[in-house]
Parts: sequence; C-alpha cells; structure tokens
Amino acid sequence: MAFGNSAHRILVIDDERQVREMLTQTLEREGYLVETAENGEVAMELLKRNPADLVIADMVMPKKEGIITITEIRRDFPELKIIAISGGGQQGRDGAASEYLSIAARCGALKTFKKPIPKNDLLTAIQELLKFP
Repeated sequence: MAFGNSAHRILVIDDERQVREMLTQTLEREGYLVETAENGEVAMELLKRNPADLVIADMVMPKKEGIITITEIRRDFPELKIIAISGGGQQGRDGAASEYLSIAARCGALKTFKKPIPKNDLLTAIQELLKFP
C-alpha cells in the first residue's frame, strides 16, 4: 500500500540519530520529502526557512524539549500538523512516555505514538493528517 505523496514535506525532530534515520528511510520510501533536526532549536530554524506540512517531534531532547517545541510550532505555524513521539526518557518508562504524550496532545499534537512506533500506524496517521487542510 502506498501512503506517500511527494508534494508533502515532513520534518522529523529527534535527538537519536538512529530514530531520525529509520523514520527518514521509512518516509522517503513512501514518497515524502524529509528533513531532520536533532532538537527543537534546530527544528524551529529549519521551519522558519522552509516550512513543512507535518512535524514528527520527540518529547525528550536536549536544548529544547518536545513540549516547548510543539508549543512554539503551534504559536508560529498554527496550521502545521504535529505528531508527538516518546520513549519515556532515559529510563524508558512506559508511564513517562504516556504522560509526555498526554501533555503533547494538550499542547497541540494531533496524534501521539510511543516508541517503538508501529510503521503502518504512523503512515496511516500521516496520511489522515495530510488529507485535511
């Protein structure tokens, strides 16, 4: 099943290089244009230069965490679609991931996923979010 649309740009924000690479490969295979950032500070600079259609943002990152990043994206780019992801921080606690994702949803994330992210669920969520203006 083909999910992607080459007209859509996605920004992946995650401090873990392996996660950025895995998401980039998955999304590019589906035809999306992908840009990555290792933290919220870099992400905001990229968005100001070249806005994306959708952002996938990790919650626990150095320099600028996901909640702050999502809040700033919502303020500066109110129409941008946001998906929040979390592994729960250094301890990888499932409860912490749920708490981060719950806060992210209240701050403007339209979909949330715990790591590891089921590929087809993520692709379906992206497709649904990008269908609607």
